[in-house]
Amino acid sequence: MKQYLFTFLFAAIVTFALSWAVWQLSMRYKLYPGIRERDVHTNPTPRLGGIAMFLGIMAVLAVSKANEYFASIWAEPQTVYAIMAASLLIVIVGVADDLWDLDWMIKLGAQFLAAFIIAGWGQLQIFTLPIGGLTIVSSWVSVILTVFAIVIVMNAVNFIDGLDGLVAGVCLIANGIFFVYSYLLLRDFATSNFSLATFLAAALAGACVGFLPMNWSPAKLFMGDAGALLLGLLMATSAIAITGALEPASVNVEDIGRSQLLGAFIPILLPVVVVLLPLLDFALAVVRRMSAGKSPFSPDRKHLHHRMLDMGHSDRDSVLIFYAWTAVMGLAVLLMFLFAGSYWIGIVFGVVGAAACLALTFLPSRRPRQGTPPAPDADAILTPVEELP
Repeated sequence: MKQYLFTFLFAAIVTFALSWAVWQLSMRYKLYPGIRERDVHTNPTPRLGGIAMFLGIMAVLAVSKANEYFASIWAEPQTVYAIMAASLLIVIVGVADDLWDLDWMIKLGAQFLAAFIIAGWGQLQIFTLPIGGLTIVSSWVSVILTVFAIVIVMNAVNFIDGLDGLVAGVCLIANGIFFVYSYLLLRDFATSNFSLATFLAAALAGACVGFLPMNWSPAKLFMGDAGALLLGLLMATSAIAITGALEPASVNVEDIGRSQLLGAFIPILLPVVVVLLPLLDFALAVVRRMSAGKSPFSPDRKHLHHRMLDMGHSDRDSVLIFYAWTAVMGLAVLLMFLFAGSYWIGIVFGVVGAAACLALTFLPSRRPRQGTPPAPDADAILTPVEELP
């Protein structure tokens, strides 16, 4: 546990220091775009925080190579190098989009390429679905399923990136819960894939903690597409590392959940639950846009966080409610795993927590907003953040 705590703290410290440096450079050289119609913020803010998060995570990976405790992760270095290469590709494309607004087809193509690097070169694939011992026989089916899973999670995380501290906090909670789950699996069934999943969860949580001080409302720095897509990519990779390791021939999934029902579903249920809100927002956006005859990746102001603002919640309250939903859903499933002999503990926690979250969601403390706030004029767009009142 001490090694993972070091990983978490190192990622947090490096990411925070680099986030501050990126913010300073961005403000000095005016590397920030104008305010878009769908944006909630009213002050021009740099969107290059993903660079700091990427460098923080890569620094942790580099340090882990010299740590004997993480030797199992580097036993097959090709997998780690594939993750690093895919992450670099996503960050480069994300930064380019944050600066110059790339065509959505270019971004989507880069996402599929990054996912293929992990599934093909890195050999991290969904070989097994732990439902009745179902094993995917065709390697191409495994690659295709893995690639689409990674791309979907990447876009789901990116789609909720619309409020100060929203993505960083949601991903912090999700990775914290996933870390506990993967650490317990690693303790009972030591494999290199479990080590990799646990390591990535700790590193991602640390990067989110390090970035949050610069991203908390009012944000000085946004993570941009580079940061959101990077988080989605690595969270999906972490989940696939565990799912792909659960082969019936080597690991009795019934023992993992300490019961047949939970052992069958927990390996795929928890990774889905911790990103359920982003996945829901992504699915609704795709249906909404395609029903209107638009591209599923065309931007709009109808995401879940936008709807909460229109209901009357403040920016910060909306973010905290998202945090609560993520924590309740993730912890409910985790409790079902921890207390597999007493499912009712997790179920009761989930029901009570969901009821509380529903009350918070539909009982805003102030009147709904009337329309979208007007965009600032050109002079305001060119004013540095620190000089605004």
